[in-house]
Amino acid sequence: MLFVNTRPVDRAAELSAALSAEQINSFALPLLELQALPYSLAMAALYQQLPKSQVIVVVSPTAVEIGMRYLQQSGLTLTDLAQVQWVAVGLKTAQELKQYGIQAVIPEVETSEGMLELPSLQNLALGSRIAFWRGEGGRQFMMQQLREAGMQIVNLLLYQRGCPAQTSQLVQPLVAQLQQHATYTVLISSEASWYNWLQLLAQYPMFIAQAQYMVLGQRLAALLSQYRTEQQFDFNIIPVFQLRPEHIIAQLKTDEGQA
Repeated sequence: MLFVNTRPVDRAAELSAALSAEQINSFALPLLELQALPYSLAMAALYQQLPKSQVIVVVSPTAVEIGMRYLQQSGLTLTDLAQVQWVAVGLKTAQELKQYGIQAVIPEVETSEGMLELPSLQNLALGSRIAFWRGEGGRQFMMQQLREAGMQIVNLLLYQRGCPAQTSQLVQPLVAQLQQHATYTVLISSEASWYNWLQLLAQYPMFIAQAQYMVLGQRLAALLSQYRTEQQFDFNIIPVFQLRPEHIIAQLKTDEGQA
């Protein structure tokens, strides 16, 4: 078995080490790179709305790092946000917030759907203000659902996503690895990752078709299922709801046992 670890470089090492400890071969192919957007007058104006917000949703460790840096630049302090309920998308994000003395709520299922089920969001009064510290293209579904529920959204776009330039140089070594494995699993954690994977492997549709995909959440699974139908492929889709290494490895072992 080969596992294609597509997490960003700064998040991939822990998973690769855990896979190695379980004697699972892995190939690091980062499909996303996060780059801070510049602090601007428009962003400064959005920061001034944070003290009037009831909830701040922080989507990643990168959002914590950039968000806190720009919070200081805005002239605000965490004391100004003492009334805010913080929501972290996952454990890593919550751990980063904890370093600032913030206790964040974490959804059981680390997806937009999972976060929408949090009591912290479901019990808000109509018209409550919810701020998002996020990256370009992320959590749009969640924000739309909350808008439709009558909430005010403060959309702090802190970073942009792209496929790392060096990843294209890894395609040929990856193909060489795929040729040597009868089965391989590709981790897909976002729509952006999926589209970058398709673009990188566009010249090798057989390797797209022969993969098994571990995807984060049902909505992403539905996206891949639609593509599978359109292309008349027959690949397997495994939904997962957390990206912690122990959960990924447990799912791999479960699937291997069922094979």
